[in-house]
Amino acid sequence: MKIKNLFYTLLLSACFAGSTLAQTTVEVPAVNEEAHSFIVANDLGRNGYYEQKPIAELMGELAENIDIEFVAALGDVHHFEGVASVDDPLWMTNYELIYSHPELMIDWYVILGNHEYRGNTQAVLDYAKVSRRWSPKGRYYAIEQEAGDNEKMLLVFIDTTPMIDKYREEGDKYADAGKQNLKKQLDWIEKTLKSSTAKWKIVMGHHPVFADTYKGESERLDMQARLKPLLDAYGVDLYLCGHIHNFQHIRPAGSKVQYVVNSSGSLARDVKPIDGTLFCSSDAGFSVVSADDDTLTLYMINGQGKIIYSFSIEK
Repeated sequence: MKIKNLFYTLLLSACFAGSTLAQTTVEVPAVNEEAHSFIVANDLGRNGYYEQKPIAELMGELAENIDIEFVAALGDVHHFEGVASVDDPLWMTNYELIYSHPELMIDWYVILGNHEYRGNTQAVLDYAKVSRRWSPKGRYYAIEQEAGDNEKMLLVFIDTTPMIDKYREEGDKYADAGKQNLKKQLDWIEKTLKSSTAKWKIVMGHHPVFADTYKGESERLDMQARLKPLLDAYGVDLYLCGHIHNFQHIRPAGSKVQYVVNSSGSLARDVKPIDGTLFCSSDAGFSVVSADDDTLTLYMINGQGKIIYSFSIEK
């Protein structure tokens, strides 16, 4: 009975967490009619608290105004200890009741974050059998989408927690990380990028390659050693990630790859520029990526619904 009461308490908390907050109108990006667009969201799961529910509503409002193909959920949809099973109440309080806007009933292409690795990672994948919109294709996978009338964009979703030694070594906390075949994934990433003829190549993971953060430098060094050479070698236009809970756009000297940290959709953290920083903000929020035949554009939207930064790649 106590567990049942707790469950309903959590449900009610999630439903009403954002209901008393003032309504905010989202600033809608001026995307081309021919463009294909998607939302980027990550570091979400706070049971609707902080800015999670209001930002979820902004995402839905945006999708009312432009054609959003899908949501790219870049890890830590569930914070703290992940989920225990596909029946965990957190699926309702962190996800289903929060992202309840009708226009968000679209595919959510999901990857695992470090917090999912603290729980049952297989349950995160298996939830696709429960929820129609929850759409991971595996721990890592690629999809190809239209980009305008004549071009394609390759979207590569990767599993970054096993790429970082500290997670593989902390088996008591991240049990599944050390069980993953890292070489197999890196070989697959190389093959996928090398064989693609898509005009636009976007790679998405949870952890950054470059970022300002208080988190240990070893995380970025491992990502730079293992992933960066592949991004450089095979013409990747954009690497998107989360994990740091703020917005950052970084282009290191001599790099053709644009590195973007997408902010938390619930609780943000302070940030400052580093070498190569083109923009940074400690606002919470989400991003929108839009691609057509000639231009790839990313818009950063904060918790007040304002476009605080955008940039485009043309080729």
